[in-house]
Amino acid sequence: MERGPDGRRAVVRAGLLFGAAAAATAVSAALPVLGRERRLVDYPHAHWAPAAGSTCTASDRPSAHPIDRVVIHVTQETFADTIGIFQNPDKPVSAHYVVRSVDGRIAQCVRDRNIAWHAGNWHHNTRSIGIEHEGWVDRPRYFTAAMYEASAALTAHLCATYGIPGDRDHIIGHSEVPGADHTDPGPLWDWDRYLHLVNG
Repeated sequence: MERGPDGRRAVVRAGLLFGAAAAATAVSAALPVLGRERRLVDYPHAHWAPAAGSTCTASDRPSAHPIDRVVIHVTQETFADTIGIFQNPDKPVSAHYVVRSVDGRIAQCVRDRNIAWHAGNWHHNTRSIGIEHEGWVDRPRYFTAAMYEASAALTAHLCATYGIPGDRDHIIGHSEVPGADHTDPGPLWDWDRYLHLVNG
């Protein structure tokens, strides 16, 4: 259960489970090619697709809170619809990054220094980076080589940047967050493959 700065609470089901939520923009609009984009992203291979300001909490991490976890999610939505949900100010949910299935394209939606509302646990939100992966937990065809490789490179970058150990104690699934009622990334996510790529 998520609590925002205004005291609102929102139950976030497995992945994003927001059913038929419509994307606020098409993918081309969600991922603008801007001259200032590189200055806005923390990961140089990401594209800036900002979440609504009401779906995350401004902070100054890692000074305000240590960053010592990466939380792996599966969206239960398409890439474009996920970004649309994050850009909807009426949906109190966000993640720092979203990875596209077909080609591993990465969108950054929340700056690393800020607190995304992704884990369903405020303590874990304050100290983690959330990475969403396009797909569904029961459809392994979405877990492509391009997605694994791009996501693992991002996680390796985060581990190097913030001193996060590249192990299963610090790179966890959403289902492993205390108090979470989520199942993602699910039993079809290949943790051995992913950790090998992160630490390769």
